Amino acid sequence: MRKPIRLQRHRPLRRKLGLPVWADAFLRLFAAIFLVFMVVLIHWSDRDGLIDNHDGVVSFSDVVYFTMISITTTGFGDIAPVSDKARMIEAMIVTPIRFAVIFIFVGTAYNFIIKRSWERFRMSRIQDRLKDHVVVLGFGVSGSEAVAELIARGTSPDCIVVMDNSEDRLQLAEDMGCNIINADATRDESLQDVRIAQAATVLVSAGRDDSSILIVLTVRHLAPEVPITVVVRAPDNELLARQAGATNVINPVRFTGLLLAGSASGMHTADYLSDLASVTGRVQLVEREARPEDIGRSLRELGSGSLGLRLYRDGRAIGYWEDEAQSVQPGDMIVVIRPTPECGPGVL
Repeated sequence: MRKPIRLQRHRPLRRKLGLPVWADAFLRLFAAIFLVFMVVLIHWSDRDGLIDNHDGVVSFSDVVYFTMISITTTGFGDIAPVSDKARMIEAMIVTPIRFAVIFIFVGTAYNFIIKRSWERFRMSRIQDRLKDHVVVLGFGVSGSEAVAELIARGTSPDCIVVMDNSEDRLQLAEDMGCNIINADATRDESLQDVRIAQAATVLVSAGRDDSSILIVLTVRHLAPEVPITVVVRAPDNELLARQAGATNVINPVRFTGLLLAGSASGMHTADYLSDLASVTGRVQLVEREARPEDIGRSLRELGSGSLGLRLYRDGRAIGYWEDEAQSVQPGDMIVVIRPTPECGPGVL
């Protein structure tokens, strides 16, 4: 498995104090100037230990000049420490400060120039490879469970992009091997960064129905043909989610109610439904396109050995008991039950 890749948004570096770029740069510059000022004071207090080979007099301007060429490691040799005390000060105090100033400026250049340029280059390379991938918008309980199930079903983590605005959640996704990006899923530019129009499918679980529906609207605007599955919790919002452009709407509260009702009427119904939904069960519920060996057969007697339940033709859902299901046609999408490979024979 390749090393997980982090898609970065090119915004001010996030810190706990929430400092903008200009404030962070100012603090770095202030720290460097303060250290230089300290070295000037040290040199001035020990100016008797310095010698000026030009005129023999070490003035304040000479101290400032010596400090600057010393800090920058230029060193022309016209002013030099001659006493033991001055040399010890240079070795024990000024040299560590010199390294600190250099690290401050090198670190600033890295964070604000080199690092950003490198991240832009890496992000561009990643974006070039993003196609037919799964985009997960929101990595809460539902999103994380969905990603874990996708990986268990054989989807490579390299083909999954997780977007969230919580670093803790993103760290969990990164540990699973997924590509991650800290961004706002309601913004066009964030979705364009993950090549939303080239995605195979989009899973939306923002934790709030209003946020999820807004995300669906934004995704549908940018990717008119990409399937979108969204999680909503209020029954009244299911219609709104479909009107926003969601292909599938999942209500976990309603599904839980179905499982509870099934348990009331039969103790094994809920167990079988859970078995169907997970790749770790004995049987799997999968959707696929009709294969050549299925054409002309009844949905209940597929050539692949799977048990057909429903087919989709011209936007219509057709059950296995209906007349249209007695002959599978090319282009039909069929929903089948098959045994989990290690539990028995069967193919997708």
